[in-house]
Amino acid sequence: MSATIATAIKSPARPHKAERFLSFSIASWWAVTLIGQWAFLYYIAGFYGRTIVTGRIELWNRNHDLFKGYVAGDHAWNAYFGAHVMLAAVISFGGALQLLPWLRRHAIGFHRWNGRAFMVTALGCGITGLWMTWVRGVGISGNSKLGLAALSFDTVLTIAFAAIAWSRARRGEIQSHRRWALRLFMVANAVWFLRLDLFAWYLFTGGLWVTDNLDGPMNFVIDFGSYLLPLLLLEGCLRARDTTKVRKVAMAAVLLASAVYMCVGIFALSMNEFPRVLQLGVP
Repeated sequence: MSATIATAIKSPARPHKAERFLSFSIASWWAVTLIGQWAFLYYIAGFYGRTIVTGRIELWNRNHDLFKGYVAGDHAWNAYFGAHVMLAAVISFGGALQLLPWLRRHAIGFHRWNGRAFMVTALGCGITGLWMTWVRGVGISGNSKLGLAALSFDTVLTIAFAAIAWSRARRGEIQSHRRWALRLFMVANAVWFLRLDLFAWYLFTGGLWVTDNLDGPMNFVIDFGSYLLPLLLLEGCLRARDTTKVRKVAMAAVLLASAVYMCVGIFALSMNEFPRVLQLGVP
């Protein structure tokens, strides 16, 4: 009897090293993502937000990486572009916070409203992006058909995943909802992942197979990989918990490698973007 009671009340077994390594890798990936997205938020708010608030949107053209920035007299374009970048700011602020278990446990109200805002914003960002690409002819990869297909497929996935995540939450299927919400996070942040991938690739290879018009062979790989690879990482993580120790370690190593690559991309992207914020007040 006493042995049975002792067995029942003893502390749970400590997770195996492989499990702890996987948890550490997931937490590291999330931390890098949060830092990178909030750095991107600083840039959007500091550059585009300030120009919109002060009515100096012509300064958008100081960003020479844009294919098309401010256009004098084209109010529809300027409005859509401004809305697009500000929607991206909302995604950058709230997206990574949705992945934080502490918020789900201790601030469920914020988690729910932030999640709704994220879903609506992701849809709006995708739709405005499609409008600018298909209607106004300004998009990624030099407006090639393959680049347009990559952007369009990402928007279709965003709409589908948002609808499924929303319906699962309404039906009380919380575990399923979380999985689909994670998938939504990956595809909704495709343009951010694309920018990280591209800048890190430049830093590692000097721009191998990349063109100034963004229509080189590697550009097309990054166009599709910007959301398909994060989705593959996610699916690997979702399945790794119930697999062998070797596969847990392998998945953890892949996640850490991805986090390191993201760190390089965040650094390169920040060095390119932050000076524009700091120089915004300079005539």
